[in-house]
Amino acid sequence: MALIPSQVLRVAILLSYFSILCHYKALDMPAHQTYGGSWKFLTFIDLVIQAVFFGLCVLIDVSSLLTKGADSREQERQLKKLIGLRDWMMAVLAFPVGAFVVFTFWTLYLYDRELVYPKLLDNFIPQWLNHGMHTTVLPFIIIEMRTTHHSYPRRSWGLAAVCLFGVGYILWTCWVHQVTGVWVYPVLERITPLARVAFFSAMTAVICIMYVLGEILNGYIWDHTHTEKVKGE
Repeated sequence: MALIPSQVLRVAILLSYFSILCHYKALDMPAHQTYGGSWKFLTFIDLVIQAVFFGLCVLIDVSSLLTKGADSREQERQLKKLIGLRDWMMAVLAFPVGAFVVFTFWTLYLYDRELVYPKLLDNFIPQWLNHGMHTTVLPFIIIEMRTTHHSYPRRSWGLAAVCLFGVGYILWTCWVHQVTGVWVYPVLERITPLARVAFFSAMTAVICIMYVLGEILNGYIWDHTHTEKVKGE
């Protein structure tokens, strides 16, 4: 038996994302006042994805509780649709985008923080909020993966959806630059156009790798859990 029920964990995680988003939106940062606002940053988009995902998880928990014992095929059908949407979000958005943000941010930060998170931002963003945006995302999503089984789509379809998201964000980033003349991330200012193409290609490959890692991790966790239950019997 879990020390803390998974339903309680989801509510706590959802509330933490609401808090992070509220504090982030309250920041008086010049970048938030320019074209695209907070939506030009993948970190903010990821926070919204995680909040929507965990909100959906909580909705399913509440719906399951309310329909428990009820003999209604329509309610069961609607609940299955929500569960299917939750699993799709976990596979295609919540895990790969969350893991990508954590991995790329801290890799670039450790190499040269000025490429992704200039020291000037320390005057606006407190350390706890930085970790809420760029660190706790990964353990939160792994906790959800560990407590609930998620069905992944066919790998080709999943990768296609992840690539579509990645390419969409790249095009959005290029459009913001076209309008403002400024790249969203400092690293893009420092490299040549050809290097940018290589960088974008590499980042698309990384997010696809994150999708596959999520699929493998999910399979390992639940295959291992099922094996332990069988041995216990």
